[in-house]
Amino acid sequence: MRRGAKCDFLTDDLRVQTGATDTSAISAHGYDPYAVELIEGCRDGLVLDCGAGKRPVYYPNVVNFEIVNYDTTDVLGAGELLPFKDGSFDAVLSLSVLEHVRDPFQCAAEIARVLKPGGKLICCVPFLQPLHGYPHHYYNMTGEGLRALFERRLHIDRHIVPRSTLPLFSLTWFVQSWARVLRGDVREQFLSLRMSDLLRQPEELQDERWVTELSDEANFELASATMLFAHKEA
Repeated sequence: MRRGAKCDFLTDDLRVQTGATDTSAISAHGYDPYAVELIEGCRDGLVLDCGAGKRPVYYPNVVNFEIVNYDTTDVLGAGELLPFKDGSFDAVLSLSVLEHVRDPFQCAAEIARVLKPGGKLICCVPFLQPLHGYPHHYYNMTGEGLRALFERRLHIDRHIVPRSTLPLFSLTWFVQSWARVLRGDVREQFLSLRMSDLLRQPEELQDERWVTELSDEANFELASATMLFAHKEA
């Protein structure tokens, strides 16, 4: 199916299978130097930006693949079933995307499938980041988890923590999100904490107002873990 100049492979069945839903959320980020270097190194080839979001800079050798019909989207579809032939791309970018898909292992298999022999991949996923949905957020990953997605299909050349995802960003994200949801004197109490206060055992702090007055939504955003209760129908 075509949507204007765009190809639309996001069928109703695929939406149900992958949990793809319409959203007003906008994911818009520029490319970091590693991505730019990869794109410029493939000027005579094709790069798949798998989960591109809304790109502020458009490159003619990059296919922007998305579940959302942004103005920079070239092809609509889902990462679990890429609508491209085997070995179609000289490189693939998957930047802060695989935490938002229901089946990252299937997405990783599809990414490996559409890469040409010798093709290159840059993939970045969060480890210690609060809940953030575009529109969903399913998985964070350890470094070992990210490697496990690809190491059976691709040769891992490097595995790094780039400057844009240093531990500093996790620390400030948590603190800023925590402070944002507090109000009045409780917020001031939280902001006046010293680092040494947070070196106490969590059990000693659980009854502090800046802990107990977080909303359920904030607790889910910042939780150390969540617990699920379920049953199987008789």
